[in-house]
Amino acid sequence: MKRILICFIVSIMLFMEGILPVQASQGQKEPLEISGLVYDHSMELDYAEQFSVDYYKDGYALITIADKDRFLVVPEGKKAPESLDETIAVIQQPVQNIYLVATSAMNLFCALDGLDHISLSGTDGDGWYIEEAKKALEDGSISFAGKYSAPDYELILSKNCGLAVESTMIYHMPEVKEKLEQFGIPVLVEHSSYEPHPLGRTEWLKLYGVLLDKEEPAQELFEKQADKVKNLENSKNTGKTVAFFYINSVGAANVRKSNDYVAKMIELAGGKYIFDELGEDDSALSTMNMQMEEFYAGAKDADYIIYNSTIDGELTTIDQLLAKSSLLNDFKAVKNGNVWCTEQNLFQDTMGLGTMIEDIHTMLTTEDGSLDTLTYMHRLK
Repeated sequence: MKRILICFIVSIMLFMEGILPVQASQGQKEPLEISGLVYDHSMELDYAEQFSVDYYKDGYALITIADKDRFLVVPEGKKAPESLDETIAVIQQPVQNIYLVATSAMNLFCALDGLDHISLSGTDGDGWYIEEAKKALEDGSISFAGKYSAPDYELILSKNCGLAVESTMIYHMPEVKEKLEQFGIPVLVEHSSYEPHPLGRTEWLKLYGVLLDKEEPAQELFEKQADKVKNLENSKNTGKTVAFFYINSVGAANVRKSNDYVAKMIELAGGKYIFDELGEDDSALSTMNMQMEEFYAGAKDADYIIYNSTIDGELTTIDQLLAKSSLLNDFKAVKNGNVWCTEQNLFQDTMGLGTMIEDIHTMLTTEDGSLDTLTYMHRLK
């Protein structure tokens, strides 16, 4: 008994010291056992936390989103196991006639040369800033099938829709999701907006690579964006502060919370978001409105201003900015000419987040006052 007790104590001590291997206790999830399928391996993810992919023999893949929604991707010419759990939706390859409602996913499909898999859009042509999508709606290769809250079911069914890719806004209209599923259309709710790291959003490219059977190009394209950020890892922090905002229709400043991915992009670029302790609560919203007096007090000494044009349109001059609020005239960045404006395609161009971080780094580190145009921003004159 003494020997058994000693062995037990030693085992506990080794475990506590980290000498013994730890399995699922460190957050590693066991792959789901699916009758009729044999588990092979899981996808390696560098930043994304809102999805996972487990691969099974013979080309099957199980996608899990937000630890709850599960989809079995079935290779062309094969069938789903007969005893498959009814909570797992089946996506049959090749995936055709997709109804794409989540705007952040369109750029990822374009990057994978997968636009021909999409037949229906939840955004009309005027709402797209991605040229390939705009052109496809203009020439009719993609049809507008109604926004997320009011889809054109008749059109969707007539197109033999194989998959609906929705944003989390669909949770406000659960009856729509249920209706699509009743028609036999799998509904994949895109959660990339909940990724804490900017590149986590871009890494959703790998998920769409699974759907389109294009994992290798997805990996290569993602690594190109990741490398842009990795190249900045050894750069010194500039210590320069950045305000990122827009003025809404009632004259308030809409700003990002300090735990939002835009604040993280500024940090990765070598800067400091001016509101570094703002709104870190349980709210799912990533932005908040501030009265201009409060915004003035917190942001007037920011070294740089980035005006978010994606909501109310691009600005080209300082005068256009000052017309929104005369208080901005006293801002340090305005006086020093360090005011930039995003292009309107920024938040639809999910593939460009690494490049956007590069842009911010260039803005913070370039002394050349003649620099006025970057990939996703331009300086206001």
